[in-house]
Amino acid sequence: MKIAIASYEVFPFAKVGGLADVVGSLPKALRELEEVEEVVVFMPKHKIVDKNAEKYKYSVEPVKGGIPVSVLKTNEKFDILKSKIPGSDVTVYMIANNYYYSSEKVYEGPDPAEPEIFFSAAVLYALKELDFKPDVLHVNDWHTALIPVYLKTVFRDDPFFEGIATVLTLHNIGAPYQGRIDKSYMEFAGLPDYLYNIDGLEFYGQINLLKGGILFADVINTVSPTYAQEIQTEEFGNGLEGVLKVRSADLYGILNGIDMHVYDPLLKEAGYETFDIKDYDKKKPKNKETLRKEFGLEPTEAPLIGMITRLVDQKGLDLVYEIFDYIMLLGAQFIVLGTGEKKYEDMFIEMAKKYPGQVSANITFNNELAAKIYASSDMFLMPSRYEPCGLGQMFAMRYGTVPIVRYTGGLADSVKEYNEENKDGTGFGFTLYDSAHLLKSIAKAVYYYYSDDWDNIVKNALSQDFSWSKSAKEYLELYKTAMNKIKS
Repeated sequence: MKIAIASYEVFPFAKVGGLADVVGSLPKALRELEEVEEVVVFMPKHKIVDKNAEKYKYSVEPVKGGIPVSVLKTNEKFDILKSKIPGSDVTVYMIANNYYYSSEKVYEGPDPAEPEIFFSAAVLYALKELDFKPDVLHVNDWHTALIPVYLKTVFRDDPFFEGIATVLTLHNIGAPYQGRIDKSYMEFAGLPDYLYNIDGLEFYGQINLLKGGILFADVINTVSPTYAQEIQTEEFGNGLEGVLKVRSADLYGILNGIDMHVYDPLLKEAGYETFDIKDYDKKKPKNKETLRKEFGLEPTEAPLIGMITRLVDQKGLDLVYEIFDYIMLLGAQFIVLGTGEKKYEDMFIEMAKKYPGQVSANITFNNELAAKIYASSDMFLMPSRYEPCGLGQMFAMRYGTVPIVRYTGGLADSVKEYNEENKDGTGFGFTLYDSAHLLKSIAKAVYYYYSDDWDNIVKNALSQDFSWSKSAKEYLELYKTAMNKIKS
């Protein structure tokens, strides 16, 4: 099987969120499967790619240049560059264009949608230029959702693309992540007028690119089984629940995996300890002591709660704000890492001033600090309003840090409530979205922290296997389903 994967961000070349982590890891795991002959990845050549090259030790070389995208209403052309995902033989082809991909920030282009539309079309032209015909073309989120639309319409009579199956992965279908744009982009994208209707891309007087991908992809999946069910309801569907119900027979849920050792090199470089279930009891306490010294937290026997997140409403931060003083009354310490909405940035800065030595607010983001928090904290907080999959809870458990979550989406699929009777479970959580239930879960975790059960809970967390090997096999079966669908 030959597989091509298209994504707007890929770790370590350019990363904003979990999408980059997924597409930086899944191809490597797929390549290890016997049935997979070749996996290639396509991404834009963002400006940040050059900046990350020295840090992550990769090189980028030119392949072909000056390629027109004739389907679009533009004179812009693109070059193809290539690299390898570090530590693998997976080739990453980059679509380079100085006009569309010249910003320091991945999602800060010269136009709200033209860079994404350009990339979607360019991927198809690049496949032809490279003479690489995949069995499956796997696209991700709204940035690449036009690819299945193009294949079923504009490129339907091109023999090169005949027989290519498409899979669309929905990493997040929140309203801001659907590609809702003005209908005038139909002309720029070179799409036929008949697609602008309620059974096509039209969405309340606009175009919805993700809707188009859902309708035209051969198979759709989300990044957890629970989220696949949730998004077919009004509460989580964000206006697309009806379309998703129509495609429910072709909608699957596969829980994301993680690279189980992605943070180990960063920890070693920073003087922190890496560990597993055999030696965590000696090394993890050393990390906590080091972290407290480094970030001005007082030495204490109290538990340390870590939080690494985008500071946005989705992440349940309104609940955290309502009960923060009560968390402090429990005696816990708190360290947060992230950027986002000013109100939440200010909230944590204010709390750090109010509780010196007990709270550390780090309004920034870097992977080294994330590694330190994962490997040093006792508990990890993720009270999300919704969470398609979530990777933080998996990284936390990899380092024996017990998750406290709201049971939604991938959090419900990956964290199991601790049961004192059978000593089973990996964390603590709540279902009803309110601050009282969150506080109860945190208080429960703190209670167990001081009990004889804590060591067992930590061992349960450390025993979990969230590596990509299992998920990669499920994706392989999904690809086969998509291939069979186009043959029938």
